[in-house]
Amino acid sequence: MAVPSQLVRDKFPNIDEEIFQYVEGVLTSTEDFETSEDVYEAIGGLLADAVGIEKDGEIRTLCEEVMRQLSAMNGSLEEHRILDAPVQLAEMAASMELEEQVVRSVWTRERDDVLKVDQRKLNKAEAKLKEKKEKRINTDKKDVQSPIILEMATASQVVSKKDRALDAKGTCNTKDIRIESFDVAYGDRVLIQNATISLAYGRRYALVGRNGLGKTTLLRMIAGRVLRVPSHISILYVEQEVTGDDTIALDSVLECDTVRASLIAQEKQIQARIAQGDTGGPDENLVEQLSNVYSELQAIEADKAPAKASVILSGLGFDPEMQRRPTREFSGGWRMRIALAHALFSQPDLLLLDEPTNMLDMKAIIWLENYLMGWASTLLVVSHDRHFLDIVPTDVLHLHSQDIDMYRGNYENFFQTRRERQKNQQREYEAQAQFRAHVQEFIDKFRYNAKRASLVQSKIKMLEKLPELKPIEKEIGVTLKFPEVEKLNSPILQLDEVSFYYTKGKTIFSGVDLSAAMDSRICIVGENGTGKTTLLKILLGELEPTNGQRVANRSLRIGYFTQHHVDQLDMRVCPVELLQSKFPGKPVEEYRRQLGAFGVSGDLALQQLASLSGGQKSRVAFALMCAANPNFFILDEPTNHLDIETIESLGEAISKFKGGIVLVSHDERLIRMVCTELWVCGGGQVKCMEGGFDEYRTLVEKEIQTTL
Repeated sequence: MAVPSQLVRDKFPNIDEEIFQYVEGVLTSTEDFETSEDVYEAIGGLLADAVGIEKDGEIRTLCEEVMRQLSAMNGSLEEHRILDAPVQLAEMAASMELEEQVVRSVWTRERDDVLKVDQRKLNKAEAKLKEKKEKRINTDKKDVQSPIILEMATASQVVSKKDRALDAKGTCNTKDIRIESFDVAYGDRVLIQNATISLAYGRRYALVGRNGLGKTTLLRMIAGRVLRVPSHISILYVEQEVTGDDTIALDSVLECDTVRASLIAQEKQIQARIAQGDTGGPDENLVEQLSNVYSELQAIEADKAPAKASVILSGLGFDPEMQRRPTREFSGGWRMRIALAHALFSQPDLLLLDEPTNMLDMKAIIWLENYLMGWASTLLVVSHDRHFLDIVPTDVLHLHSQDIDMYRGNYENFFQTRRERQKNQQREYEAQAQFRAHVQEFIDKFRYNAKRASLVQSKIKMLEKLPELKPIEKEIGVTLKFPEVEKLNSPILQLDEVSFYYTKGKTIFSGVDLSAAMDSRICIVGENGTGKTTLLKILLGELEPTNGQRVANRSLRIGYFTQHHVDQLDMRVCPVELLQSKFPGKPVEEYRRQLGAFGVSGDLALQQLASLSGGQKSRVAFALMCAANPNFFILDEPTNHLDIETIESLGEAISKFKGGIVLVSHDERLIRMVCTELWVCGGGQVKCMEGGFDEYRTLVEKEIQTTL
């Protein structure tokens, strides 16, 4: 008769040997099972994990066959005998020869060791199953990505009947915008509560505030007209890059003027109908229509549109050849520039810009500053470029503590005025608190004095009528902490007579001599496309020079930061889980400490990355980079999306860091804070500019004046 375990082997011949040995040990004891369900409970779950839960039906059928086999074996082994006399169990126990020295009862006798499950085999089998299960889960994760769960932003607003009536009639012609008593929330979190903003036509407003407070969300609420904006006011929000297709860049900009595009289409249609007319001459009605179209085209100065669009594209870095290229040939950064050109060309009544300088080089930033200075309609911009905010805005809207305060002037005026307001507010609060304490002392002293009862009552009423002043709410500062490093001997990182080209005959740069030490603070600037990123990749060792050589210290550990790395973070997990996946085996407290060093603490460390603001994601990327404990940093546009306070903290962290820094940035304030060497990419060369950033900015401004 076959052994029951052999049925398992026959059914699942590829089962792991450790698991089979365990099953075999379980099925050795035939008297433990009364039904097939007992067999399934003993080995069914183990087999399901080993061969897959989808085979549960086959496993149950197998357990029934095993039970029949066990029942047959039990029947053949049993001997039915009639006892001649009662059996004395105590005497049997006394006469038994057992290995154990003390046996309290025959009922406590254990099974033979042969019938026991080998614990070592069981542990081994369970470990094998766990490993297979993890592999299967990881495979499933690759096939089925976890969803990105984003909470929805919502807004509510109190709108008067008068405003609703005016909007419905279409009789309101003012282009000033006033959004009263509105709230904005993101999921369960209230971002703005009972705020009011007024935007006067022709003024330029900067919306500033810390990362994660809701600046971008507010722009989206206005752009989507979730918050009430008069229907006759046109709005354009530059956020998404242009979709790439076969439309050339210049035509893409021209097409965004829908009125002009519609009139030109009408002109072509009428011309075609006239060309198809009878020999008797064209229809007088068509001629009149064509004349009206020409008049309208002349009124909007349609003939000047191509030149205007070309000037805008040129200012944003597009040379004549690039303006004739299809939009699909441009990278994401250049498509964002085309989207910005759309906005500048179409001139809406309200233009909303979110971090417009992020994708621009210094030349394009200076051009954009000058262009926006002459902007005729209303502008609302979110930016963290301190110099840009000192040049462009006429007013500042400060988002803080779920409210929005308005200040006249640029960012520098806002900064000084706010500081004075805070000092005055704190002084008033302290003076009122002192006065309240003095009055309360009088009340407490004479509360039960009958002669002064009326005076006490008047003092109490006076306190109740006093306005309730609040102390200054200090915003929590973000302190960035780069790792401590040991000093390395020179040379640290060096390029000797380096040249590079992707296509022979088109050299990116040549003759580059660059040396970096542990105290280096090198800043690389230049127009987009001049080879800055290529130079960084050669410094990293990701690209081999065409000529020359790269020399690096064997103990050099480079931390590389770029906005590209931020975009590639797994948005489905939280920051703690991200660090766990990259650096496993550490306690959770260690990951939270690492994130806290970059201002990602509390609930932020447990939120899904997709729900964080751009600046918060950048800080997570910094924490991830520094977790590898680098002793040299290469930073490519690290200030993108960071708020002004965090940029200041980044500058301080760079200054305190004991290792070397190579920085690519167009943030003027950061460059002035940390840069000791300025290298300029351009004209196929990389040269050190002795005059520093002042000389470079003067040079760029002269180039812009020459091209205008």
